[in-house]
Amino acid sequence: MDASFVVENIYLLVIVTLLSVLQNAFFALKVEKECNSRNIQTAALERVSCANRNCMDAYATFLAVMWCAGVCLNQAPAAFAGLIYLVVRQKYFVGYMGQTSQSTPGYLFGKRVLFFLLLMCIVGIFNYLLVRHYGREYKDYVETITSAASALLLIP
Repeated sequence: MDASFVVENIYLLVIVTLLSVLQNAFFALKVEKECNSRNIQTAALERVSCANRNCMDAYATFLAVMWCAGVCLNQAPAAFAGLIYLVVRQKYFVGYMGQTSQSTPGYLFGKRVLFFLLLMCIVGIFNYLLVRHYGREYKDYVETITSAASALLLIP
């Protein structure tokens, strides 16, 4: 297998992963900034720390389902959903810094994106099993449906 072929199939996922790392660094800087403020036990520090912890708790799940969906099915809709998730996570983090009730829309939309990525994983694995055991190629049909369905993520 040629190395350029492998890179062609994952470069969008790599870009989204690197953007998520930058976003994590931004979150860590926000926590550090609040820690270095005069009053260490402020409510703002507690909110920022909690928001950062919540984002980190869901981070491994996000990476796993995005990469699984991208490798097993199609990288373009998986990367698009990953970008949407990063925007939603930013909205959640910023909303949590204000009041915890402002973070609820970001949290709910983030769950929806993760569920979409999970469905892509399941469809990709199911497609692989169909091809392996029955020899029929459904992948093109399924990729068309998931590409169209990824646009539905933008509907609130």
